[in-house]
Amino acid sequence: MTTLPAAVPAELEERSPASPESARRRTGRRGGLHRGTSKLWVFIIPAAVFYLFIVLWPSIQGAGLAFTDWDGISPTRAFVGIDNFIQLVNDPKAAGAIGRTLLIAFTITIVQNAVGLLLALGVNSRIKSRNLLRVLLFAPAIITPVATAYLWQNLFSPNGAINALLEGVGLGALTQNWLGDGDVAIWAICLVVIWQFAGYSMVIFLANMQGISTEVIEASYVDGAGPFRRFWSIIRPELAPSITINLMLSIIGGLKLFDQVWVMTGGGPGGSTETMSTLLYKNAFQFGDFSYGIAIALVLTVLVAILSSGQYFVLSRQNKD
Repeated sequence: MTTLPAAVPAELEERSPASPESARRRTGRRGGLHRGTSKLWVFIIPAAVFYLFIVLWPSIQGAGLAFTDWDGISPTRAFVGIDNFIQLVNDPKAAGAIGRTLLIAFTITIVQNAVGLLLALGVNSRIKSRNLLRVLLFAPAIITPVATAYLWQNLFSPNGAINALLEGVGLGALTQNWLGDGDVAIWAICLVVIWQFAGYSMVIFLANMQGISTEVIEASYVDGAGPFRRFWSIIRPELAPSITINLMLSIIGGLKLFDQVWVMTGGGPGGSTETMSTLLYKNAFQFGDFSYGIAIALVLTVLVAILSSGQYFVLSRQNKD
């Protein structure tokens, strides 16, 4: 004689189509999930409407101006098709600005994150003053870029503190007209941006480092791993998320760089520090060719989107591998 189990296991009961009790529970859960989703939409809709009318719709309207001939004041806007983009392709100033923008962006991305990583490794050690050092190194990042640019403009002046310091230590031969020499000015601007935001990269690296298991680090000491081996085999793989974030923020910031260039050199001398941001500002607000300035801005937006998306795709695949 076959005996039936006293109670049907919960998993089998869930799968049984004939169980009215389980059907009621499933219906109840679905109903609860549906109600939860409905509540989420209540919170999302105001933000979505705000984003649509304050950000997205004006951006679309602004992009449309790139296909017109408009000075920014006149009530009439003549449609000219892709004439502004043809002018951009044939403009030698625009070609130079695109090249310098890419040069500045890649220089800042590489050097800033290398310095930020070294600083993070330094202040993550067991030195007593590490908290004070963290504050001091991050401090430049909270200063506005315009104020930083004015500060360094004075330091870089021919009679400024940097040349005085070089002469004071017997290195007078290295004194420069830092912002008046076209071969030097662009690197001086990169130096200022790296000085200001290396601490920002450091904080992101440091937050990631403090999540690494101390037992694994201590085991590497027991196994006799040196500093480079410990960094390459243990710390570096764990830093993949922060590396991705830092590289993306740096490349986007470098491509959009405007404040420091405008305050320190205004794109000079002789256009040697002209970037896409300063070029679009001059065309739109100084030369009265608003539509051409919008066309430059549109190309810059596409460039930022392509480079940041490509960078994210490559880094994400490496992180998964």
